[in-house]
Amino acid sequence: MKTLLLGTALAAVLVAGVPATTAPARAGTSAPSPAGALLAESWQPPLSTRGRYVVDARGDRFKLRSVNWQGAQGSYNGSGDVNDPASHHDGEKSDQVPLGLDRVPLATLLADFHRLGANSIRLPYSNEMLHDQRPVPDAAVAANPSLKGRTPLQVLDAVIAATTAEGFAVVLNNHTNTSRWCCGLDGNERWNTSQSTAQWEADWLFLAKRYRDDKRVVGADLYNEVRRTVLDDANWGRGDDHDWWAASQRVGDRLLTEANPDLLVIVEGINWQGVPTDITPHGRPTLEPARELSHTLVASDKLVYSAHFYGYTGPHHTGATGTGETSDPRYQELSREELFRTLTRQALFVAGDTARHYTAPVWISEFGIGADESNPQGRTWFAHFVDYLVEQDADFAYWPAVGFTGHGRWKLLDYDARGRRSGVLDGGDWRTPHWQRLVDAPGRTGAVPVADTWDMLTTDHTDFVQSRRVRALGDWDRGARKAACPDGQRLTGLSHDGGRGLCTDAGARGLAAPAGGFTVVTDERYVTDGDWAGGYTKFQCPADRFMVGYGVRGRAVSSVLCAEASRALPRTGRTLWFDRGDNRPAGGPGGEFALGFHKGQCGSDEYAAGVAHSGAWARGHKPAALLCRPL
Repeated sequence: MKTLLLGTALAAVLVAGVPATTAPARAGTSAPSPAGALLAESWQPPLSTRGRYVVDARGDRFKLRSVNWQGAQGSYNGSGDVNDPASHHDGEKSDQVPLGLDRVPLATLLADFHRLGANSIRLPYSNEMLHDQRPVPDAAVAANPSLKGRTPLQVLDAVIAATTAEGFAVVLNNHTNTSRWCCGLDGNERWNTSQSTAQWEADWLFLAKRYRDDKRVVGADLYNEVRRTVLDDANWGRGDDHDWWAASQRVGDRLLTEANPDLLVIVEGINWQGVPTDITPHGRPTLEPARELSHTLVASDKLVYSAHFYGYTGPHHTGATGTGETSDPRYQELSREELFRTLTRQALFVAGDTARHYTAPVWISEFGIGADESNPQGRTWFAHFVDYLVEQDADFAYWPAVGFTGHGRWKLLDYDARGRRSGVLDGGDWRTPHWQRLVDAPGRTGAVPVADTWDMLTTDHTDFVQSRRVRALGDWDRGARKAACPDGQRLTGLSHDGGRGLCTDAGARGLAAPAGGFTVVTDERYVTDGDWAGGYTKFQCPADRFMVGYGVRGRAVSSVLCAEASRALPRTGRTLWFDRGDNRPAGGPGGEFALGFHKGQCGSDEYAAGVAHSGAWARGHKPAALLCRPL
């Protein structure tokens, strides 16, 4: 039980007053406990990613062994069960503070998080909470009198400062728009259900700037369990106001460019689509849409994907008990083998498939079960689910860490009205051995080699310029939809139709000159060494440059963008045609980046020096061939 006993000498954490109009106190304002010092020394912020792993600033693997510290997003007072909305008191207002502050001192909570073996905290909040200027009820922070009289945001400031001072990584999670228990047909189904997208983005920028000096605030979990409203679905890539892919892509880029370049940007898949009846299509897409349309951030080493799983839900089951879902199996009704296949298909393929445009760490940021679970299926599911997390060496966050007597039995730590603790740290909880083997499970540690990066580009609905340097150029092909690879990558693939592209740094990291220039090519002036695509119009880079972007108008390619190389580039090469079928390297490194369209892709030992397209408008000026040259 060495992990659960860690940190028994946690010292008290001092909390300074923070006026509502000022920035929060920085971490490190009090000395950490021995356990906190040990945890802080074990990793160095900021965090980033290498392939499927999260790594720290030293390049060492940082496995997110997390717990959810819920409450600031809204959890109800009184004797009701937060897992049972029917028990909530009518008209009762949420306290909007992390749970447990009424029962035990903040230092005690953090000491118990150390004993759990956690190294990181997912900290939910609501947008409403950020703007509430009323002091929290004294009763909500009764065991922490220094927090009395503060607004919910000021309490959050103090909690974050104390938590990061103890060495924990903190991931902020936008859980709800309004302060209430989640997650049904409640006005919090989407990031913009009870507020505008503009307000959602503004709140995220505000928070990212507020905590950017605290480097142990490591991540922005953009929105919780995006799902269907009564009338409509969220979607992944349609370009409308309900497009979760587009909304998360945009705010992720804004966070990294306008607020805090150190943050991990965490994107959860879609939790539910469709009306759950036996005669209508419905289900839990989770991360499956990322196979065909993934995120490419301006910093491609900052993306983490996320998914939630509970035994009482299922791949086609919301977890409700009403008419229409009874024929759909829940996860806990699947065999072990079928459960493992389903979890891989819905989420963990992202981390399991290497050298794909969607390859990224996957954080199972919610899972859990009650200490009072009596259903054998539920208990078996939990054991199997823990087995799966161990087998996959997966990052995880249990829901929830903290509760109190009378408020459900799912929490790992239960404090009664007198502050007495029960749960997995104490005797009699059947979950204890499962939790213990999860936090103690062997997995990859130490240095993680830098991995080849593959990212996709899309001009489906708007510009997709993912290079900070190229963005500084402004509108380099006015009137066209433009796409450009993240800095450090080169364009290696194009689709014949649809405006999709594929980027990589495989085989040639550091190919671009650090302060080099760019050339926009819209004609054949640089085709000086032979007609490599007879009868076709060719856009070719100058001799010292390689392709990093392109412009399209409708179905027509209108330009290529070329970056200056850091070294001399070979001039020999080959013409790679893809107007009549796919022409990609064996094994398809990079993955399916333009489903339904022919694609061309240079080899990992080549660079793209130009593109040829049909000069006839009747044929759409579509890309037809790439000029691939050896690196």
